[in-house]
Amino acid sequence: MKQELALEILKKGHNVFLTGPAGSGKTFLLNTYIAYLKKNRISYAVTASTGIAATHIGGRTIHSWSGMGIKDQLSDKEVEKLLKKPLIYKRLAKTDVLIIDEVSMLHAYQLDIVNKILRHARGSWEPFGGMQVILAGDFFQLPPVRKKNDLPTQFVDQSQSWKESHIKVCYLSEQFRHTEDALTTILADIREKKVNKNTHTLLQKASQKKLDSAQERTRLYTHNLDVDTVNNRELHKIKEQSFMYRMVSDGNDMLTEALKNGCLAPEELILKKGALVMFVRNNFDQGYVNGTIGTVIDFDEDRFPIVETLGGEEIVVTPEVWMIEEDGEELAQIKQLPLRLAWAITIHKSQGMTLDRAEMDLGRCFEYGMGYVALSRVRTLQDITLLGINDIALQVNPTVFEKDQIFQKMSADLEREKEIDEKNILSEKSIQPKRAKKKSTSLAEIRLHYPHAYQPWTQKEDRELLSLIKKKKRIDFLSKKFGRQESAIHSRIRKLTK
Repeated sequence: MKQELALEILKKGHNVFLTGPAGSGKTFLLNTYIAYLKKNRISYAVTASTGIAATHIGGRTIHSWSGMGIKDQLSDKEVEKLLKKPLIYKRLAKTDVLIIDEVSMLHAYQLDIVNKILRHARGSWEPFGGMQVILAGDFFQLPPVRKKNDLPTQFVDQSQSWKESHIKVCYLSEQFRHTEDALTTILADIREKKVNKNTHTLLQKASQKKLDSAQERTRLYTHNLDVDTVNNRELHKIKEQSFMYRMVSDGNDMLTEALKNGCLAPEELILKKGALVMFVRNNFDQGYVNGTIGTVIDFDEDRFPIVETLGGEEIVVTPEVWMIEEDGEELAQIKQLPLRLAWAITIHKSQGMTLDRAEMDLGRCFEYGMGYVALSRVRTLQDITLLGINDIALQVNPTVFEKDQIFQKMSADLEREKEIDEKNILSEKSIQPKRAKKKSTSLAEIRLHYPHAYQPWTQKEDRELLSLIKKKKRIDFLSKKFGRQESAIHSRIRKLTK
């Protein structure tokens, strides 16, 4: 699907899963839609599954925005307590559009918690309390992080809230990052589980490339320890005066801390003439993007570094601001040079970047998606030096492969729907998301139909519910029996029968 059609679907107010291969323009399209919402004064929230992803798109984590934090579950009482906080309640109640980026790294149960909180906050049993939800990401990239005792990973499309939300899939098909057939072929082979002799032959060219010690490149590693060791060692080798730049913050302490944790620019940045650096912010006017590589060649009279990029451009680097805002009101900000040392970075932190040149050792990959993310960071195969590779590096999660086939079909069906019927919703004049127009239903109105809606379950009710389940009573019967929505009955059954 092309971006223009996907944008029209977003403008109609549908809940959307925006996906596609690395470099297909998902972030660009989100920013275009955000500009549309801002222009039309539609209240929106920009969030992501991780702090790093959130800073890339100028938002905050979904955990922070929703108030769920790091909890694995929230009871009705805990949700009610959460919504007694005026700032959280106001934020959730007034938002019309919620954007969650990099959803491949979000657990299914976390999306269900967000859904539960929003239904309570907005007094509506519609999915997510009736607001439009845009989920963006690519399941072929890095999956949710699992704790030691976690159950097997469930992606967000396995959540109850996804199933209830009538998600429309927009699978972007155009390629804006990779400019060479060889690399495009390799990445397509990985995604389509068609890695073959030709794939390995192409990669062998990258592994046989001779290393030039003077050539500027970023090393991609699987572990943080390797990255810190390499960057510190290389900086120490340079016998030049060092300059330190400290991050400045302002606003809500908790939000500024979240910005710091998610920002790839360090709180204390030490630079020297000759240091290899990477830009960690997009600024097209200044001539750099997230992942642009360069070398510090000097410092100006204000002690700001002058960086020469691989393309030969000289840029005087001045501080950038990362901020969290709601409806035009700034809540928190940090200010720092948009740079970090670039001799090395982890594959995890490189997600979302476009690197000019990279050296990578994929011999220590331990997770599906690592090889794909690393290889897809650059524009051409000529930009890669491959030091090693193991079996898992070129493998994809079999479940993700099956999902991707379904997503492509759903997106293609949506495109055909427009072609067949020019009078359908996609051809109507776009003004604002439909869900933004809906009036929220108050809790009092809900309880006219469901007297016990959003009330805590008692032990007696739990026992009776289990008994009726064994007797194979229908959900609509149970809904009337307990005075609760059918979604609440489903949710309780899942909890009691784990």
